[in-house]
Amino acid sequence: MMTDIEIAQQTKLKPIAQVAQDLGVLPEELEPYGRFKAKLNESLYARVADKPDGKLVLVTAINPTPAGEGKTTTTVGLGQAMAKIGKRAVIALREPSLGPVFGVKGGAAGGGYAQVLPMEDINLHFTGDMHAITSANNLLCAMLDNHMQQGNALRIDPRSVLIKRCMDMNDRALRNVVVGLGGKLNGVPREDGFIITVASEVMAILCLAQDLADLKKRLGDILVAYNQEGEPVYARDLQADGAMAALLKDAIQPNLVQTLEGTPAIMHGGPFANIAHGCNSLRATRLALKLADYCITEAGFGSDLGAEKFFDIKCRLGGLKPAAVVVVATARALKYNGGVPKDQVSMPNLEALRAGAVNLGAHIENMRKFGIPVVVAINRFTTDSEQELEYIREYCQELGADFALSEVFAKGGKGGVELAQKVCEAVEKPSHFAPIYDTSLPIKEKIQTVASEIYGARGVSYTPAAEKALAAIEKLGGGSLPICVAKTQYSLSDNPALLGRPKDFTITVRDLKLSNGAGFVVVYTGDIMTMPGLPKAPAAQRIDVAEDGKITGLF
Repeated sequence: MMTDIEIAQQTKLKPIAQVAQDLGVLPEELEPYGRFKAKLNESLYARVADKPDGKLVLVTAINPTPAGEGKTTTTVGLGQAMAKIGKRAVIALREPSLGPVFGVKGGAAGGGYAQVLPMEDINLHFTGDMHAITSANNLLCAMLDNHMQQGNALRIDPRSVLIKRCMDMNDRALRNVVVGLGGKLNGVPREDGFIITVASEVMAILCLAQDLADLKKRLGDILVAYNQEGEPVYARDLQADGAMAALLKDAIQPNLVQTLEGTPAIMHGGPFANIAHGCNSLRATRLALKLADYCITEAGFGSDLGAEKFFDIKCRLGGLKPAAVVVVATARALKYNGGVPKDQVSMPNLEALRAGAVNLGAHIENMRKFGIPVVVAINRFTTDSEQELEYIREYCQELGADFALSEVFAKGGKGGVELAQKVCEAVEKPSHFAPIYDTSLPIKEKIQTVASEIYGARGVSYTPAAEKALAAIEKLGGGSLPICVAKTQYSLSDNPALLGRPKDFTITVRDLKLSNGAGFVVVYTGDIMTMPGLPKAPAAQRIDVAEDGKITGLF
């Protein structure tokens, strides 16, 4: 089989104007970025505002493993399969970050015959949204340091600066830096650091903002530091909110692209789910709901991270009512959870599959706690035995979840017809969606609820630094906000080595941060970092471009 990029480069794309026309978008509502991608402008929102919403379907997964699950591929393939059975669907996805593209994970535009195109553009600079977010964040940092240099009228304490610079790249050497060196003319020396753009509060704000006015207000609400008296200093105090919003005026508009089979896809925003809230923008999802009968969207990593935050943060804020959730898994990944080494997961091993299926079971049970129908999608591999697949089918049915095999990677939309049919049946079932906790609860009770109900933890412990940060957040009035847990994606616990369904473990909260503009409290657990590093052999070593401009090595 050809590589992802070879498949993509051999596909004849529709002009984006045709994709928009087929979707019912008027020419004046489209802002083209070349022939095959475009932004959808504000006039479209105004025109479709009163249209009824379609059905919202979330695609999530078990905890990711080296064996692979294929969540984005399933999302794209499901959208293509909907068209195969005569349904009108729009896919709503996050934009890829350059960090994983050049690091270890690769791109985020699907794979095989279930991809979003043009994949090279999407995985690289796309329409410049990531650069705009990076620039807005770093403008705020520059204005803060300049304020301290130019007399410091706000009496900002350099030791209490909370905002960090960012870049959309994995670069561990920039996690902790010292700025302002070189003498008086070069600023106030202080400790600083970089986070990856997709972990920034500006990214979260862009993805949760209702419109440009809301975006500007939220940017102004960013807590950047404390002054010498211990009082909060916000971005609006530095008069940075207007310029930041100006940098983001185009980035707030969602991007329209297409799949290999011409299914429309709206890609916008890209917060990571292990260190941020892991969902595409609220504006993109709302627009997709207005333009089609089905909006197929995804949330990052396993359901314990992306799906929980999708429900408890995004749906709560946006008033969204999901009709069904798809949990993606593979027999290979379940065997890995059952203790089989990565190089042996293709071999039949029913005993290991049974042992590892408990991870899938946890995710099914977690999703059912939110009151919506669950469909399990098993990405089928040629090495999967019928006995293994039948066991998974029976296991899912015992837990009250529908089940479908998916072969969208190899067959595109036609490989997802069974899944599409199951999803269409599921969305017609009663849905009693509700978030897992009430925001009026104290922060510790909200953390305890997520830790016990979603992760299966016995309890939660707090470091002295976390206790101090929690007290400060509550003093500022942040106690009634939703929580956004930063946790490893590889385990239901905060220890990436604990596979399957860990029991009798304690979650350790090492710090908390008030994302005042985004409207949630970030809870840091384990050793999760907001600036990833590159692996020993990064994907960037395999990426190249020929003299004719043809890119190779992307995946």
